[in-house]
Amino acid sequence: MVEVDGPLTGLRVLDVSTILAGPLCCQILGDFGADVVKIEHPTAGDSMRGHGRSKDGHPLWWKEISRNKRTIGLSLSAPEGAELLLRLAERADVLVENFRPGTLERWGVGPEELHRVNPGLVIVRITGFGQRGPYASRAGFGTLAEAMSGFAHLTGTPDGPPTLPAFGLADSICGIAASSAAMMALWHRDRNGGRGQVVDMSLLEPIMTAVGPSPTVYDQLGIVDQRHGNRSTNNAPRNTYRTADGAWVAVSTSAQAIAERVLRLVGHPEVIDEPWFRTGAGRVAHADQLDAYVGDWIGARTRDEVTRAFTEAGAAVAPVYTAKDIVEDPHVLATGMVTEVDDPDLGPMRMHNVMWRMSETPGRIRFTGRSRGADTDALLIDELGCDPAEIAHLRTRDIVA
Repeated sequence: MVEVDGPLTGLRVLDVSTILAGPLCCQILGDFGADVVKIEHPTAGDSMRGHGRSKDGHPLWWKEISRNKRTIGLSLSAPEGAELLLRLAERADVLVENFRPGTLERWGVGPEELHRVNPGLVIVRITGFGQRGPYASRAGFGTLAEAMSGFAHLTGTPDGPPTLPAFGLADSICGIAASSAAMMALWHRDRNGGRGQVVDMSLLEPIMTAVGPSPTVYDQLGIVDQRHGNRSTNNAPRNTYRTADGAWVAVSTSAQAIAERVLRLVGHPEVIDEPWFRTGAGRVAHADQLDAYVGDWIGARTRDEVTRAFTEAGAAVAPVYTAKDIVEDPHVLATGMVTEVDDPDLGPMRMHNVMWRMSETPGRIRFTGRSRGADTDALLIDELGCDPAEIAHLRTRDIVA
């Protein structure tokens, strides 16, 4: 079987970003065939290389987030490095960056200069708060977006503090959204005369959307929602429950029929005929009672028994997984959600597969994250035709790596 790189084969992307939204955006584009060129500082490298756990000195997160990316070390603050970026941009379709507003302009490689050398370039600019407004110049990190979006306020127990996620939630949502925005801009370019545009993407807005319509609820009703732990304000029972063997499962009853099946299963069909049970809001008002029924039943059985019984009853349940559970799950294995890739440093390693399946152009992981500057000569000398002696001279000045 011939492997197909993906629907974006032939697209050139310059990844001039770091932690985490921009690199994820470019990872997604690369997974589906784009030729992604990762540009990082020639001596410090991308700070993503220092994030997360390492094995034998090799950062594991880098292996995934920078897969399918060729790498070049380039100091953009040096005029010679900025000029090389402009030459690379001449051949690119998309450039993704996440410096503070004004940084590229200060280096002489802002959108005006980039569009001078390549009018069709799509420039995706990712910042904490966008390119304009009173917060534009602030340092922007996912933690701040998670706090300001309403996520932290709504997460945690009612009597506990606001709770932040233990992973890059805001960055990840933004990275996925940015890949969509890049494709929209490319579609517009190719349908309307070939001109590129600037995409102003903040970390804050995508996660605000993910949190839900709380601004609309406040605007129309004056209500500020509060923390409810693992419960939902829309339906009940909805919670995590501990099983007899010390595991946890999550139960959802978003649909009325599912709620009825759950209560029949746990031995309390009588509540189904109660008037309050007929709506999600009514069940929420009786969440303590419903949680007790479901929790007692689940607490007397093992996780496997609970999962089997819920599945047979057509009710919605899922075990709360650790990473070990994920890589051993039969559905994850059968569908290839986690796949094995050969890495030149660490050998076979498992990582997340491409994010969705396409029947004709499925995309694939061609190679894992590479060492700093692994493709500098191929890009600058072989593709751009730069003088090898000049590149060697720039290396001695730490402008190229």
